Amino acid sequence: MTTSTIRETRLPNGLRVLTDPMDTVETVSVGVWADVGARHEPAEINGVCHMLEHMAFKGTRRRSALDIAVEMEDVGGHMNAYTSREHTAFYAKMLREDLLLAVDILADILQHSVFDPEELERERGVVVQEICQSIDTPDDIVFDHFQATAYGDQALGRPVLGTVDSVRRLDSRIVGGFQHAHYSPERLVVAAAGRVDHEALVDLVGAHFTALTARAPEPGPSAHYTGGEYREPRDVEQVHVVLGFDGVAYQDPDYYATAILATLLGGGMSSRLFQEVREKRGLAYTVNAYATSYMDGGLFTLYAGTGPEDVAALTPVLCDEIAKVRTRVDADEVARARAQLRAGILMGMESTSGRCEQLARQVLVYGRPIPNDEVMAGLDAVDEAAVLRTATRIFSTPPTLASLGTLDAMEPLERLKGRI
Repeated sequence: MTTSTIRETRLPNGLRVLTDPMDTVETVSVGVWADVGARHEPAEINGVCHMLEHMAFKGTRRRSALDIAVEMEDVGGHMNAYTSREHTAFYAKMLREDLLLAVDILADILQHSVFDPEELERERGVVVQEICQSIDTPDDIVFDHFQATAYGDQALGRPVLGTVDSVRRLDSRIVGGFQHAHYSPERLVVAAAGRVDHEALVDLVGAHFTALTARAPEPGPSAHYTGGEYREPRDVEQVHVVLGFDGVAYQDPDYYATAILATLLGGGMSSRLFQEVREKRGLAYTVNAYATSYMDGGLFTLYAGTGPEDVAALTPVLCDEIAKVRTRVDADEVARARAQLRAGILMGMESTSGRCEQLARQVLVYGRPIPNDEVMAGLDAVDEAAVLRTATRIFSTPPTLASLGTLDAMEPLERLKGRI
């Protein structure tokens, strides 16, 4: 993605429209990204963003839920949506000649959804089943427990799906009111990538998105990482362990160094954790490290799943690798991690969906598209000293430990702290 091809127009109502043309394809991906996510929800209606995402497809003033699905699939396109802790997205992919239909449906579901009480009651059951499925998936729910422990009783620590109790409190008035209050033009971005003409899309968006009247609410409190320990004994085959630390925000000077640190520590088959935990010791099938950023903070996370008989050996090894990366980083592994990140970014740019999403997210996070050259320069500027400095910074913060399974043999957090 280069800024020479990307164009941006801000409509009179504040809605931003961005395009990234790709003349070698016959399709276009288009979507609406909202600067609204689970962290913007009051505690009593936790899960309302996710419920809104579901209900947007359940009928408008002129389309039923079936109409929405049939109209898009009649032309071979598809639509979907997702909710994260900071954003919600509604997007479609179709042949270029069907862009008008996609914009019309997106505008319809985001401005004229009826939130029918009977539909909401049915969808409530679907969402409750989704929550229960997550609870029954140990390597999924352990991350929710980790998030809640890392941020305590804060919005950023609550689950994106909500809880069974909070979802049962949601009704049509609450869901519709939340959309009206939060989906202001200033918090929305319409982005498209593929075979698309910028001026044509601007005209379509201007003609269809005419009912957005809400004003952007005041920002909520900043997130505050706390750390701590969560243990849940459960009769499952594996022990699931998430060990994490305070990370960095998107615009932190150590953002790129953190990405390289996560990659060389646990981002691939050549990473330190994979080689030590899986290849040399056979302690786990899955072991990874992740860097997650938010607007005002982040998390650095290690995950592994192992048998109850191996957990006593696993957690000290995780801590030992953390301690080692604070004292020694080699130039070749930094270069290898940089190459992995570079390739992942460039491969993602071959997809209209990938380019569309990246464009929208960059504008929501940074306020502008970020040229690939700028991203690559950020990665290139990271050397061994930067990774060591970042490792010391991150691993000096209070740890968070979440674990689930047969935990009798696992050391408590206080003992693990002494190993890091």
